[in-house]
Parts: sequence; structure tokens; C-alpha cells
Amino acid sequence: MKIYNTMSRQKEDFVPITPGKVRLYACGPTVYNYFHIGNARAFLFFDVVRRYFQFRGFEVTYVQNITDIDDKIIAQAIEESRDFAEVASLYTTAFLEDSAALGIGKPDFQPKATDFVAEIIQLIIQLEQNGFAYEVNGDVYFDTQTMPSYGSLSGKKTEEQLAGARVLENVNKRHPADFTLWKAAKPGEPEWESPWGKGRPGWHSECVVMSRQLLGETFDIHGGGIDLIFPHHENELAQAMALTGKPLANYWMHNGFLNIEGEKMSKSLKNFFTARDILSQYEAEVIRFFFLSKHYRSPIDFDRELIEESNRALRNLHSAFADWDIADLEGMDPEPEALAAFNTAMDDDFNSAKAIALFFDLAHKAKNKQNPEGIRKSAAATLYTLGKVLGFFQNLKAKRDGQLNKLSGALIELVLGYRKQARENKDWALSDKIRDDLAAIGIEIKDTKEGCLWHLKEQS
Repeated sequence: MKIYNTMSRQKEDFVPITPGKVRLYACGPTVYNYFHIGNARAFLFFDVVRRYFQFRGFEVTYVQNITDIDDKIIAQAIEESRDFAEVASLYTTAFLEDSAALGIGKPDFQPKATDFVAEIIQLIIQLEQNGFAYEVNGDVYFDTQTMPSYGSLSGKKTEEQLAGARVLENVNKRHPADFTLWKAAKPGEPEWESPWGKGRPGWHSECVVMSRQLLGETFDIHGGGIDLIFPHHENELAQAMALTGKPLANYWMHNGFLNIEGEKMSKSLKNFFTARDILSQYEAEVIRFFFLSKHYRSPIDFDRELIEESNRALRNLHSAFADWDIADLEGMDPEPEALAAFNTAMDDDFNSAKAIALFFDLAHKAKNKQNPEGIRKSAAATLYTLGKVLGFFQNLKAKRDGQLNKLSGALIELVLGYRKQARENKDWALSDKIRDDLAAIGIEIKDTKEGCLWHLKEQS
């Protein structure tokens, strides 16, 4: 298996720290609003990474954090005239609901930053004692000049970071690239006691603590959107190196942007759609297909026609199961040749686009009536098994049963409409025959003043 490592800027053979086990950390949401569909790309992709490792027999420990204390949350709380904790709780619940609606599996651990403030303070104390951090008026900064390797992940050198460019100008800093570890409390803001006075943790220290607490000093994979490479992941790496001289993770994975007319989708640019908005218009599988039909590192333009194409493509795949019960397909082994091709695609830096291309060949094979039934069923079973690795076909049996129940009800109403017409025409023989035929298949009807009512007979 090869993974593109942002650190080396090339594909590398994946070698887990512990054979047979994968420790994965992916940055979760800052819960100050509903997450937008661009964020959903990262959440969906790392869900697939976890699923594929498990499919290949690895034992995966997957951690996704929730940032529930941050400048943006405080600003939103002021705007909504609420306590910051109430805002964080509201949007944390929304995030969990929308993630579930997208078919994203729950991480093994989903820590909240506010549960680790004591540990964050201890990390900052250690950095300060070791000469990597300094305090000014209750704020604590990481001294990037003490870390010669700073910029190795992003490729940005400290001398390139002029005040007011990518880092907010702050006269208290020794260098413009220095970043905040602890923020002194301001009136009305949430605060915790610390050796530097009341304040709150900086974003970059939160993830370092949570990932190390749950996965160890160095773990296998750290992931997130490409916008997190700098400054967030660069600053996480700097702190880890300062603490132990060891990297925080061996592999750094980042998905590309979702663009709107060529620009990154973001709340700050006011060109975003929330996942909740899109889910009200399209099924979750359609959104999943839209993202996974492109390689995760490639940018994607948000295009409703492309989403409609995804919808049509999924209908094509679903039609491959029409002739069989899903339960019968679940117990079958996938075709060796298709399985090998799927693994080859996914082993090449999780190339889901290439893997999905195989699905259409399987669907065509499954639907081709000229093929023997055994071949068609094997192709359908293979499609079902491999599709589930990417998170498709979730709850397919329940969905099919629901659609069937809906269709059955519509058909009964249609038949009763014919009976009503027969009664209006005083064709009592036909009316009674429809009644008796329905009763024979377990559907009892009753004529009332309000119309004809029906129900299913209880099975003895």
C-alpha cells in the first residue's frame, strides 16, 4: 500500500508502527456553526480510509476531535447572545446528526478540547521549561526560532513569514511566525486558571494533546483538509518535535478543496452550502459518490450537474441488485479478479475514483440477462461487498423494504380505486371479486361513510 505523504511530497510505502494496527487521527470540526459541504469531504474521506484499512484486516484506532473552544465559537456566541458552551453543544449535536446522516461511521474516540485543558496546560509548561515557549502579558507563544525544522511540513520558512502576511501582526511576538499556545482571558470570554493567569488554550495545542493522549507520542497517520497543513498541522508538528524530538505522525494526508467557481468553499468567503442544506436536496450516497468519484487530493468544483450525474450513476449501480435479496448477496465471496483490481486501486493512495470505475463493469455484468444467473449473481455480490468498503449501499435492505412497502400501498390504493369505480357503475360482481381477491392475499377492506379502509390481516 502506498500513501502520499505531505511531509515528503511523494507516495511512500505504508509501514505501520505496529504490524497489523493503524492509529489514525483526523481533525474534526470547530463547532461554531453547521459544517459546510467542503468540510464533509474530509470527514467522508477519512471514514473511507478507516473502512479500507479494516477491510484489509488492520485493527484501526480512529480518533477525530471536536474543537469546542475557539475564537470563532466565542464570536458566534456573542452574535447569538448565548453562552459559548451552549453554542458548542448545539453545533456538536448538529455535527453528529449530520455525520450520521452522511453515513459516516463513529470514530473510536471523539475527544473535546475542553476535556483536556489540564493536559494542555501541562504541555505548555513543559515547552516553556524546555525553552521553546515564552510568556508576554499572560499570553504564551511558541518560539519558532528554536525549531530549525519549522516549515518542513508546509514548505514555508519562517523568514518568509512577514508580519501581517499569513500570521496576524502582534508586537508581543519575538517573530511573526511565532504562534499562540495560551491566550490571556478577555472580559466575558471563557477562562481557566493557569500559571500565566486566567485564559484559554490555543487551537494548535489542543490537537497535539488529544492525539498524543489517545494514540501515543508518534502515531501512523494524521489527516485533514489541505487548508490545515499551515498553520495548524505545521504548528502541531513543531510542538511534538519540541517535546520529544519525534514526529507527531509518520504520514500526513490532506484532501483537496471543494471549490465554487474556482474558489475554495469557506464560510469566510460566504460561498458555502452546509451539509444539512445539501442533504435536504440529495441522498447521502449521492454526496459520497460525488466526492469519491474524484481522487481525494484533487480539487473538486461544486457543480449541481455533476451531483445529478452522481445520482444517475448510483441508480445504475443499485439496479444491479434488482433480481436478488440483499441477504443472499451478503454471504458470497467477491470475485478474485475484481477484488484484486479493487485492492490495487485503493492501495495506490486510496484511488477511489479508479475503484468506482470497476463498479460499473460489475453492474453491467450483473444486469446482462445473456449471462448465466450464477455469473450475474456473483457480479452483484462483488459489487455489493466492494461498494460497502467505500461506504455505499448502507442499509440497502431496509431502504428496499421501505420502497416496496410504499409501492405496495400505492398499488392497493390503485386497486381500490378500480373497485370504487365498479361500485359507482353498480357492477357489484366486480366490486365483490376485488374485495374477495384482496382478502385472499391478506388484505381486508371495509366500506365506511368516509370511504373504503383497508388493513393487513393478522397472521395466525
